[in-house]
Amino acid sequence: MKAALSTLGRRVMALEEEADQLEELLSELVHDVAPELLAVYGVGVDTAAVLLTAAGDNPDRLRSEAAFARLCGVAPLPASSGKTTNRHRLNRSGDRQANQALWRIVMTRMRFDPRTRAYVDRRTKEGLSKREVMRVLKRYVAREIYRFLPRAELPGCGAWLCTTLTSSDCHSSDLSAPYPGLRPRALLA
Repeated sequence: MKAALSTLGRRVMALEEEADQLEELLSELVHDVAPELLAVYGVGVDTAAVLLTAAGDNPDRLRSEAAFARLCGVAPLPASSGKTTNRHRLNRSGDRQANQALWRIVMTRMRFDPRTRAYVDRRTKEGLSKREVMRVLKRYVAREIYRFLPRAELPGCGAWLCTTLTSSDCHSSDLSAPYPGLRPRALLA
């Protein structure tokens, strides 16, 4: 019994060391590929790795930030008949791991970012449910993340966006905007 416990203890220590090495390697890879992505509020190494994997597995599908949002399952779909209300719901398709990564970012911001907390309070007072506010925030985060994803210059794919925007363009300090940093779609087209 003592020998079995000793063997298990050594195995646990070896696995912990291996996990630490893999985490360090993942951190180096993410820092090399997309260091700007790690500067986005709420994005850590694990979350960035999931988003980079989703984007890297589908380079031909990422022609715009709307395509990235759809890939992540955060593109809004009409949820009403359109006669009385203009409600939307999240798209249930897409990469579920990327969707979960966006959820983690939104939850982090909802808990720790004062601007996001103020936005959630304001939209809740306007009558939106927490679920609807999270849908809007996930879409906003997908739009923000898309700007920092590495992508090759393909003809007609909209990759000009990454060469025309800088990281300073993606962060607004104008607190009078409904949600600082949120840019109208017209600026993205």
